[in-house]
Amino acid sequence: MKKVLLISGLLLIFSCKKESDKKVVKNSVSADSLSTKPNLDSLRLNSVDDIKNEYNKVNSLLIAKKLDSTSFNYECGEKSGTVVFYSDNNDLKTIKHSYSENSHFSSVENYFVHDGKPYFIFQQETVWSFDGGTPEKPETKDDIKENRYYYVNKKLVNCRNKTYTLRSKNNSKQENLSDGESKNCSDVELLKTYNLLIKNKDKKGNIKCL
Repeated sequence: MKKVLLISGLLLIFSCKKESDKKVVKNSVSADSLSTKPNLDSLRLNSVDDIKNEYNKVNSLLIAKKLDSTSFNYECGEKSGTVVFYSDNNDLKTIKHSYSENSHFSSVENYFVHDGKPYFIFQQETVWSFDGGTPEKPETKDDIKENRYYYVNKKLVNCRNKTYTLRSKNNSKQENLSDGESKNCSDVELLKTYNLLIKNKDKKGNIKCL
């Protein structure tokens, strides 16, 4: 009887130890999954398709007004603009820089950010002018140029240009549309502006030149 009890006790101890080992292994796998999450986030941006998916995700948060924001305005001669920083739990997601110059020109630059660097930049420039009509009811047209820049591992890998015209008399229907990949795009000035915006990200209210 004593031998039976002893064997039963050993089996019980061994069984408990196995269950304990299983729990340790299970918890270890869970911890590993959490620790690798940042790497998985960075892996999402290995292609233009990944960039588009991340852009759509952040843009949805913007539309739903689920991102925190801070902003400032600036004036620099004939150029004046507004800069808005959008963040999620203090993690900068995107910057919107809109400005006008010489009354007939305006631009909007949207920088989508990951790990402190842009992975996508969308720029829209508009030049407007009068386009006939009468003094009482003038007509206008907007000549618009859109530029899209895609970055993988912080390097520019693709850019696209789109140009079109909007006329008030045609209810702003797109005309003279041209859209395609560009072989000779330059992001030098945009990256300079991005660095200036980051340098001034803690500013509030109204300031002078960037």
